[in-house]
Amino acid sequence: MNNTASRYDHPIDRLQWLYANKADESWLHEQIDGEWVTLSCKQAIDRALSIGNALRELGLEPGDRVAILAKNSPQWMISDFALMMAGMISVPIYTTAGEKTISYVLEHSGAKAVFLGKLETTAAAEATLSDIKVIAYPETNAPAGIIDHQWNDLLQARPLDEMASPAITDMATLVYTSGSTGNPKGVVLSFENLAAAAQGVIEAQPAREKQRVLSYLPMAHITERSLVSMVSLYELVDIYFSGGLDTFIDDLKHAKPTNFVSVPRLWAKFQAQVLAVIPDDDLQALLASDQGEAIAAGIREKLGLQHAEQYASGSAPIPPGLLKWFEGIGMPISEGWGMTETAGAACTNMPYNPDHLGTLGKPLSCVEMRLSEEDEILIRGPAIFKEYFNNPEATADAFVDGWFRTGDKAELRPDGAYRIIGRVKEQFKTAKGKYVAPVPIESVLGALPYVEQVCVLGIGRAQPMAIVVPIEQEGLSKEQLAERMEADMNAANDNLEPHCKLNCIILSAEPMSIENGMLTPTLKLKRDVIEAHYADYLGDENKGVIWQTV
Repeated sequence: MNNTASRYDHPIDRLQWLYANKADESWLHEQIDGEWVTLSCKQAIDRALSIGNALRELGLEPGDRVAILAKNSPQWMISDFALMMAGMISVPIYTTAGEKTISYVLEHSGAKAVFLGKLETTAAAEATLSDIKVIAYPETNAPAGIIDHQWNDLLQARPLDEMASPAITDMATLVYTSGSTGNPKGVVLSFENLAAAAQGVIEAQPAREKQRVLSYLPMAHITERSLVSMVSLYELVDIYFSGGLDTFIDDLKHAKPTNFVSVPRLWAKFQAQVLAVIPDDDLQALLASDQGEAIAAGIREKLGLQHAEQYASGSAPIPPGLLKWFEGIGMPISEGWGMTETAGAACTNMPYNPDHLGTLGKPLSCVEMRLSEEDEILIRGPAIFKEYFNNPEATADAFVDGWFRTGDKAELRPDGAYRIIGRVKEQFKTAKGKYVAPVPIESVLGALPYVEQVCVLGIGRAQPMAIVVPIEQEGLSKEQLAERMEADMNAANDNLEPHCKLNCIILSAEPMSIENGMLTPTLKLKRDVIEAHYADYLGDENKGVIWQTV
């Protein structure tokens, strides 16, 4: 294998090492017809070798791009590894992607085939997959009319005689961003990018026995792919694949994860489950009593996380107040930061340092970070991509003197930890001509224990306002919640510059989600969509705290 000028082991070398040294060890677990089925390293890699050769027999060649449109499963990972070993390039697509996005990704990437799994709705797939080879996973629910080949049939192919030998700097995967505006950009990630990020994460973790993880965040998202799939090549873990929302709790109890990574919205939902049973003031009093440790242990068990030793959050900013709340029940969450362009991981508060709560922690060994004169995070290193696919203009705009411009603004603390303070392009101008950065205000409101989601808006308004999705709390009426919100809004305003003070908060029972278009697939706020959705409430006549009525 060509590892010229790299200190990282090639992913294909790692597959060969697992095959030779960990053949009979368990690796991938999924539930089939109500029974959990386990694949060893040898079984999984044997399948990848057969799929890789079957793709060649179908006429695909090294360098060809192949899409994966499916929920997480052993088949997803095996397809990815099969493509690597056959010299082909994977193109992940979110299962929530609409017809426009799927069509664009397939056309722009030049994909020659697509692996298709089970989808919530098959309408977009049916409309876009008529002119491409479709290989159906066993669990697919797509109509037979768009399927060309079945996964189980391809498994009958003889294994590859010889794995491909791409250089470690060659493209391994083409991952399209889920940007909040415009068409997604294709991020070219090399084998070295993936290897560096995975090994950087491992180096930041304490040495432990073999770990267990539950794979449920989209594998099309680079974070899940990097922290779960790729990490498992370098430090073998047992990966349990969740069957979806309906089975999530049961899957969690079966997997008994020792590492649990989630996103802010799910952490907020976990908190909401607890607060729906007991008001937070009462809970905090109990936690401070002699029964505190037992109460905290009971909560962890109810959440199915009593075996977890390490917790993490990523994909979007998480309110420091939420982190503090979980720390109080014995669940210290390490916040992390990364992008598709950084191969998923770049900076983390891992191992957990309570002094760094509310920060991203420090850069991993695979990157260097610094701030520009405008406080934008600039980053470089072996985990950082080199180009956007067939988009030289965007590539040129993304780099300055070899440093990638992330678009995130941050402050660097004296102890070396970074704290995000907003996006370079997220500032908006009020009717008074003053610029407002929404993220710091959102962090203040998001720290409130009854706030699940918050988005600060205000283009053209006299003063900024916020949309807040509250967490339902036991014994608290809508009127009482509004009163509490108004008091907390006034308290927050006491610490804000005059032009940043909120004069209105809209309380909404409707969450901001991927399904209603207010979040990207990576759970970032689509501010223009949110603003359009709440347009009727953006007038200056609205003041105080108001419940959404439509």
